[in-house]
Amino acid sequence: MDSANDNEPRLVSLNDACAMTSMSRSMLNKYRAEGRFAAAVPLGDRRIAFVRSEVQQWITDRIAARAA
Repeated sequence: MDSANDNEPRLVSLNDACAMTSMSRSMLNKYRAEGRFAAAVPLGDRRIAFVRSEVQQWITDRIAARAA
């Protein structure tokens, strides 16, 4: 893989986002509905994904908020 591809957005599945955040699907969906989580990218009629960097930023923000 060349370095130019490293700057391209990467998508992660709902299950991967749950694993990354240690949240259940129901909690993650609740946070999405409340606008407290990254917006989903629709991939099809019943399939969504998330931009990996946005999920990682959400995690970073949660970590930073504990010090406040």
